[in-house]
Amino acid sequence: MAKPSTNSDDATALHRSLVDNLLSAGSVQTPRVEEAFRKVPRHLFLPGVSLDQVYSDVSIPTKHLEDQVVSSSSQPAMMAIMLEQLRLEPGHRVLEIGSGTGYNAALMAHLAGDTGRVVTVELDEDLAATARENLSQAGFGRVQVICDDGAFGVPGEAPYDRIILTVGARDIAPAWREQLKPGGRLLLPLSLAGGGQLSVAWEHAGGHLASVSVKPCGFMMLRGTFAAPDRAIQLGPEPDLQIYVDDKSLVDSEAVYSSLTGLAQDFRTNVRVTQLEIYSGLVLWLALHGVGFCSLVATGDWAERNIVPDLFRMSSEGGACSTIGLHSNGSLCVLMPHLDQTSPADVSFDSTPFELFVRRFGPDDSLVQQLTNQIIDWDISGRPNLENIRLRAYPLDSDYAATSRESVITNRWTRLVVDWQ
Repeated sequence: MAKPSTNSDDATALHRSLVDNLLSAGSVQTPRVEEAFRKVPRHLFLPGVSLDQVYSDVSIPTKHLEDQVVSSSSQPAMMAIMLEQLRLEPGHRVLEIGSGTGYNAALMAHLAGDTGRVVTVELDEDLAATARENLSQAGFGRVQVICDDGAFGVPGEAPYDRIILTVGARDIAPAWREQLKPGGRLLLPLSLAGGGQLSVAWEHAGGHLASVSVKPCGFMMLRGTFAAPDRAIQLGPEPDLQIYVDDKSLVDSEAVYSSLTGLAQDFRTNVRVTQLEIYSGLVLWLALHGVGFCSLVATGDWAERNIVPDLFRMSSEGGACSTIGLHSNGSLCVLMPHLDQTSPADVSFDSTPFELFVRRFGPDDSLVQQLTNQIIDWDISGRPNLENIRLRAYPLDSDYAATSRESVITNRWTRLVVDWQ
């Protein structure tokens, strides 16, 4: 096997090209974030990985447990988007939960400057040690790397101007709220009602937290004491087919698998959409309004069998394809492009319109009407999306009374209220 190139000229050129692409795509928007990406080379945090891969705009797995990826170097575009959301200033004290390779902590240390302070927490000792070594080798030894459970924060270094999670969470743990300064900002990938994840920047607003910036994202979920229950259910004998739901007790996996391997029927909705509109609007609308919302994901051989509609294809995940829809009593109804059309080759927020169809697996005819009605409701409501969404997080003992146009999700520590302005 050929050894990865470490030529400094190659690294410089590839590094420059990646940052140029982040700028042209709009992921990097401010001069300070651009400077951080130009000053901190990614390859210093991924030794042994080829430069071509390091400077591609993809996430790179760095640790597996039982064939599951549990740590990675995040996609640079997503890192840039989140750093723009964070609005980190010189002199800020920052807590990061999820050290990974240390690359994001280095970017934040550059943004916080010599008068700032970056503390990063990693659950696994081997990952913490690697991040610590990478940061030291890259000239960021001042970053404090702690091996601990990030759900509890780091109270000894609190309060913080900024707290950022690089893992997904179902709720806002009390420590994060308590350790955030008044006027500070908390940024976390929030998993909402089975509807994927949203990178939400929160600030204090009286007795609750309010969103000030919301972007689509996708991260591995928080591990440790406050890890959320796994939403994935394997369908059939092979791990290549999975359904993700909020309540696993409501799914008869054998019945769902039988439906998927039986006859299917397709129906048109007469609604044309773009992948961007689905990903940044319709997914969350269905998750909050559709009873039995689910995601269906196929990898390997199942991804090539054209049974699971290829609504979203993820080339960085080995060609996995996925779709969303509703489930009930072993039946499924999911979204798909017309058979004569294909969705964009990757989840890239494409703006090319295509006609949206639904595919029914199993005998429940009512699912087709339920899903179609929700799509039409979203359409006539003006196709609400993340540009006009509003989220608020209230303590569980709050007496806030939600209106009929608001969706409420009651979690372990907070009551989330979601609406569109």
